[in-house]
Amino acid sequence: MQIAIDAMGGDYAPGEIVRGAVAALQAKEDLHLFLVGQEPRVLEALQGLSYPPERLTVVHAAEIIHGGDDPGLAIRGKKKASMVMALQMVREGQADAVLSAGNTGALMAGGLIFLGRLSGVSRPALLAVMPSFSGQAVVILDVGANMDARPEQMVQYAYMGRIYAQQLLGLPEPRVGLLNVGTEQRKGNAQVKKAFLLFQEYVPGFCGNIEGTDLFFDTADVVVCDGFVGNILLKISEGLSRGILGYLKAGFRRSARYRAGAVLLLPLLRGLRDKIDDTEYGGAPLVGVKGICIKCHGSSRARTIEQAILRQVYPFVQNNVIDLFRKALLDTAGLAQGEDHD
Repeated sequence: MQIAIDAMGGDYAPGEIVRGAVAALQAKEDLHLFLVGQEPRVLEALQGLSYPPERLTVVHAAEIIHGGDDPGLAIRGKKKASMVMALQMVREGQADAVLSAGNTGALMAGGLIFLGRLSGVSRPALLAVMPSFSGQAVVILDVGANMDARPEQMVQYAYMGRIYAQQLLGLPEPRVGLLNVGTEQRKGNAQVKKAFLLFQEYVPGFCGNIEGTDLFFDTADVVVCDGFVGNILLKISEGLSRGILGYLKAGFRRSARYRAGAVLLLPLLRGLRDKIDDTEYGGAPLVGVKGICIKCHGSSRARTIEQAILRQVYPFVQNNVIDLFRKALLDTAGLAQGEDHD
């Protein structure tokens, strides 16, 4: 299994990206990683790390797409950028997947330009896996690729979310919910009301509207929304989880009494950390393109990169999820053309 990693993308590149990649390489013996980036800096980041050299290749890329770059101009104009070259490796069959913590807009634009859309998909989506208090992770899409998704596109997201939940989370019959301001069918804007009717007709396992308060309490396995709502939801949830963990850590440092109590509560605290840790799955796949393209947070550290490789890229390739998407989307071929179902 060969993975092209944009070693220059992200706030802490290349050091944290390289360390996370090496950790994943040590965990799986059938991985071969291509670290695509400015070779002197990547080699410097590799110094002192233990890894099998025969399964790691540094590919020199002279340019970097920065977070502030215009996505379309950068992906077309910087031909020697690490992100562009990693995407090209997937298109040309040299790698099975690409992973980047770089410019989100550029990666989405590059995914469309270099990989193309799957048949039956009019707009790709970013898919996130979030922990819940029930212990069962929740699949949420779209979390930022398509800000104004049409109801027909949301049906496509539901199909891909179901396949993901089946193959990567081991759920034979995932429940699919539509994120809304209330559970009643009449609630929501025109977009969500129409989507509800389409979900009733086309989506297996549809369990109705769900509210944000129920999202993390085992109400649905797959939750569908447009990218505008999904991105806000994702960032609020991540900020809250990091804030809770940071508050607890700061409290333990301030007081010996709290530290003593923490020793007694350690199993419970570890359980809480595992339930709300937003780095557990590492990255968000761009689903709906003809290839495996994983977006990690710009602030990703080594553990996040490692988890993204082991819990996203690896099973995605191993289970041949792209072909399963392709087959499932045949059922939505008419919807992809935007047919009217009022």
